[in-house]
Order: sequence, then structure tokens, then C-alpha cells
Amino acid sequence: MVRSLWTAATGMIAQQINLDTIANNLSNVNTTGYKTQVNEFKTLLYQTLQTRTTTANGERKPTSAQVGLGVRNSAITSIFTTGSMLASERDTSFAIDGKGFFAVRGRDGNTYYTRNGNLNFAIGIDGNMLTDSNGLSVLDTAGNPIVLDEDLVLSRVTVSADGTICYPDENGNPQSLGITIALFQFNNPNGLDRLAESLYAQTAASGQPINEATNPDVEPSRIIQGYLEGSNVQVADEMVNMIVAQRAYEMNSKAIQASDEMLQQANNLRR
Repeated sequence: MVRSLWTAATGMIAQQINLDTIANNLSNVNTTGYKTQVNEFKTLLYQTLQTRTTTANGERKPTSAQVGLGVRNSAITSIFTTGSMLASERDTSFAIDGKGFFAVRGRDGNTYYTRNGNLNFAIGIDGNMLTDSNGLSVLDTAGNPIVLDEDLVLSRVTVSADGTICYPDENGNPQSLGITIALFQFNNPNGLDRLAESLYAQTAASGQPINEATNPDVEPSRIIQGYLEGSNVQVADEMVNMIVAQRAYEMNSKAIQASDEMLQQANNLRR
């Protein structure tokens, strides 16, 4: 009975983490480029009560008796399906159709990755720098910050599907400025380290970033100007998952209550 108390407690802890994940998904239902997360569980150690042996009459007993000791969260994985395309009136709104990530230069000098295409032009001394909503510079295919001449009219700047930044000539025809927004892919995007502000960091599990512009072996993504990629959170699914987690939590609490009542009955045997 004491074993059942601790086993049910592990179930309650696991379902609490599951509910935390569901709540985080629902809170980011309107976050641009957010990818929904899913909890994965695994069993804890098993305690062997009786090994494979024979009975007192010499008959074979091929199965053993083992009892589980609970559950724990093994991983929280992200589902990297493409979210819905949401129209935007801003010229610096970009959605990614594919597996690519934008690359930004962090304030610590490291490169981070994001699916949030809500970008802006920051007017500085060196020109007009393309940044994300946090002011981090967006990188081109050569790994350099994207800076446009200060005499350009930013409202006339366009970006093609392959990320090439264009500006119209005297006839109004878009001409390439020789700068391309970089898109990177990863062999294992689930291995990326999630950070705040919708950023991801490269890890050993994710593998090295693959530059779509220099690697012909990957399927290139498309950049769609005037759109933002919405969150891929399915509210109905999350609500169902919340109900399932709540019921599992309740069942584990009932197991603790039943164990407590059984222990109380055992304590009362002497009376």
C-alpha cells in the first residue's frame, strides 16, 4: 500500500507537467510561428516480486511477477508542422512555407533561429537594418546582418519567394539588391533548445544548421511577403488533452485516497 502511494504520486506529478505544457500551448495560440508541444511519458523501475520458477509440485511457472513503480515525463517534443498563413498589412511581415528558419544575431554574438517573421527596419548610422521584433539583426546567406542604403524608400522594398531583396528601377521593375534573407534547416529540429522570444538555439542533438542557399540536397522553403505564420496549436485538441490530463490526475488522487483508507483499516485491526 505504501508503494501505491508513491506510484500514484508520480502519476500526479507527471500529469501536472502535462497540464503545464497544455497551458503553455493555449497561452501561445496567437504567438507568431509558435510550435505546439506534446508530453511523452515512460515507466519507472519495476520491482520483481517473484522470478520465473517452478511451483512446489515441480510445475513450470514461466512468467514472473513484477509491479511498476510509476511514471515520469521522458520528453516534451515540438510539432513542427506549418501554421496557418495570416494576412498582414505590413511590408516587413514574412511567413515561411517549408522547414526553414530565419537566422538572427543575438546580443551575445551568437546566432539564433526563429520562425517568427514579424520583422522591422531599424534606422541606424550605417543604414536601414532588418531586425526582428526584439531588435536582433536578421542575417543574409553569408551570415552578415542585412543593411540597406539609407536613401532607399523602405515601403518599396520587396522580397521574392527565395528571399532575394529587390528594389524597383526607374521603370518600376523589381531589381535584386544582391542581398538574400537566409533560411536554415536542421536534420532534427526537435533537438533545438527553446529560448524566450520565439528563438531556438542550435544543440548537438539538432545538428549543424543547413543553409538552404548553399545546399542543393534540401527542399528549399518559400518566403511569403505580407503574411505571418500563425501558431499551429489546435485549440480543440488541447482542450481534449486537458480533460484527459485532469481525469488522469483525479484517478491518481483516488488511488492515494484508497491506499490511505486501506492503511487506516490496517491500523484499526488492533481495536
